[in-house]
Amino acid sequence: MKREPVFDALLAEPAEPRLVVRTVWISDLHLGTPGCQAARLLDFLRAVECQTLYLVGDIVDGWQLKRQWYWPQAHNDVVQKLLRKARKGTRVIFVPGNHDEFARRYVEHNFGGIEVVDDWMHVTADGRRLWVVHGDLFDGVVQCARWLAHLGDWAYETVLKLNRHFNSLRARLGLPYWSLSRYLKFKVKRAVSYVSDFETAVAHEARRRGAHGVVCGHIHHAELREIDGILYANDGDWVESLTALVEHHDGRLEIVDWTRLEAEPLDAAAPAAIADTTPLPA
Repeated sequence: MKREPVFDALLAEPAEPRLVVRTVWISDLHLGTPGCQAARLLDFLRAVECQTLYLVGDIVDGWQLKRQWYWPQAHNDVVQKLLRKARKGTRVIFVPGNHDEFARRYVEHNFGGIEVVDDWMHVTADGRRLWVVHGDLFDGVVQCARWLAHLGDWAYETVLKLNRHFNSLRARLGLPYWSLSRYLKFKVKRAVSYVSDFETAVAHEARRRGAHGVVCGHIHHAELREIDGILYANDGDWVESLTALVEHHDGRLEIVDWTRLEAEPLDAAAPAAIADTTPLPA
């Protein structure tokens, strides 16, 4: 069946991409959930041009889809956009996470140009080795108490639902967006300890594997810093923070905050929308 011109226009790349980089890492899209910011993710994918695109887990939320089917057209558009990028020459590498663990049975397979792998060792333009992994294997709750992980996932979805109603009211009052889940994540003592323990464990495993750094997702918190001489990079999520990790053509790594970049005029410089780089010793 012939596709509508409007559909092709939606997925097509802009004449001049706003962000031209060597590599992009995104994770925790959670397609299949109401919380996924699919429309804004599609805008980001249209605005960026790269040689390699890593999908670092939890791209499709199989847990949520098992509970209740939710798949609007915008989520389908994101999948089509990823496939289009692969057809147009971008190398797309998919590292499954815990929410899309069903894809782990297809490791070493290729679907429409998208490679499925357990993990990956990326070499930057300046020669650094970065281990790419979702990170759920370093989450004790996911590994040792899956029922608790599912309960936590349900609680997170509930908080997001409350947050959407709360911010709808804030918007009508002219107030900016405020995230309840992020507030809880960094105010509750046990949550702060969990995040810190996770980051340290992933960084130490990267060292054991002989890597200079690690790129992961899973905890929905974008971060770029050094832990005991190892670069820890988390690309964030596309439910709340709307962030991605990028590598420039000289090997520099930066976190892009799309909520700020999309607000910039097309002819404006983008540095204000990009986090400072944490240098990694040679």
